[in-house]
Amino acid sequence: MPPIDPKSIIRIARSSGEAASAEPLDLGARVRELRKARNWTLEQAAGQAGLARSTLSKIENGQMSPTYDALKKLAVGLEISVPQLFTPPQRDQVNGRMAVTKSGEGAQTPTATYEHELLAEQLTQKRMLPYRAHVRARSMEEFDGWVRHDGEEFLYVLTGVIQLYTEFYNPVEMRRGDSAYYDATMGHNVISVSEEDASILWVTSLA
Repeated sequence: MPPIDPKSIIRIARSSGEAASAEPLDLGARVRELRKARNWTLEQAAGQAGLARSTLSKIENGQMSPTYDALKKLAVGLEISVPQLFTPPQRDQVNGRMAVTKSGEGAQTPTATYEHELLAEQLTQKRMLPYRAHVRARSMEEFDGWVRHDGEEFLYVLTGVIQLYTEFYNPVEMRRGDSAYYDATMGHNVISVSEEDASILWVTSLA
């Protein structure tokens, strides 16, 4: 079996980890929630927004689609921006997902230069890709050019000593406990400079 391209670790994640499309927002329920969060009655909120009580009631109950002018008045009255009317609160997005990967139980993906162990693989639609890697490469000549991809990346050295090469910075030697955070669209490669293969934790955003 031919070695896997190092860039494929990102493609593998994207094939199962793309963010799901958002559910349509119930504007009426959102307006009601914002009003109640301020402990305002319909009359108070309508007065703040310069709308008739009946108009606000119809908006909250989904009986009327507000004009943009009405949306602007609502936003001003609620002291938020118009886009925030269509943005669900953060707590509504909490779903309590969790995945535990015991040591050595991650999905193994060997390449010519790294041996990746995918973590939390069972979770789909992730926004981050965590994986542990044993760094086999000992020189830049072992790579077929720079690795680069969308998103940002965090690197943490677990064991050994590595050299982090990036497209726009001088190489950096890193030891156990050292970390780096960088734009992953910038070319980057890692080699081991210790006698044993170094091991690192990588976390890549899937934005």
